[in-house]
Amino acid sequence: MAHKLPGRIERPGALRFTTYVALAAFMIWAFQGAGWSVSALVSGGPAMADFLARAWPPSFERMPQLSGVLLETFQMALAGTFIGIVVSLPLAILAARGLIGTSMPSRAIYTGARLLIAFFRTVPDLVWALVFVITVGLGPFAGTLAIAVDTIGFCGRFFAEAMEDAEKGPQEALTAAGARKIDTVFCAVVPAAMPTFITTSLFALEKATRSSVVLGLVGAGGIGIELKVAMDFFDYQLAMTIILMIFILVLLVERIGSISRTRLLEGTSR
Repeated sequence: MAHKLPGRIERPGALRFTTYVALAAFMIWAFQGAGWSVSALVSGGPAMADFLARAWPPSFERMPQLSGVLLETFQMALAGTFIGIVVSLPLAILAARGLIGTSMPSRAIYTGARLLIAFFRTVPDLVWALVFVITVGLGPFAGTLAIAVDTIGFCGRFFAEAMEDAEKGPQEALTAAGARKIDTVFCAVVPAAMPTFITTSLFALEKATRSSVVLGLVGAGGIGIELKVAMDFFDYQLAMTIILMIFILVLLVERIGSISRTRLLEGTSR
């Protein structure tokens, strides 16, 4: 007797089918609003080929000056990330649900910390750079401050979630033994969340390295301004040199970050 094989794809019900159609219509609406055009993409091919032909080979005449500006870009990313991580840890403790208590003042502090982290995360780093350029003037200091604030929003959220997800057993044991809330946080919660802290911090550095390039476009230091000037003067060979230098820097930071994550996480697991 032959057995009927089950269908490869389950036939959706009326509600699920309606949901799929609504999602498809929503995506079509998004593409229309984004101005997606296949014809424009195809017609832009010759312009891209012309740019690549004029940009190759790269120009290495200004390598010493560009190397110094690229180093400044990485310094901005490193300093801004460090400041952001240091500030985000206490803010994340306040923003972790139930970590500082359930009284009315504690809930108000929790809500305020959550809103502050959300605000820092919502406003783009380029906008923060414009704000700090107005505040402290042109230069890498404005870019460093912008990266620091953006890192607070990035790390603050993930630090808080890591502490919320930490194993509750050690916390309950210390609380039963009469330990203070702050002792419980730093002796049980923070050590349990440390692997996530390390991973998030290294990802934040990689993110900051890419962001620091863009911040130069608004005068916040770094190599971005050099790229903008090269493109404005149609010096595509110099622009290609800068693009390759940025690519190498980001690749190195990501590679070092990957190796560091592996070794640090192995060390914390022992």
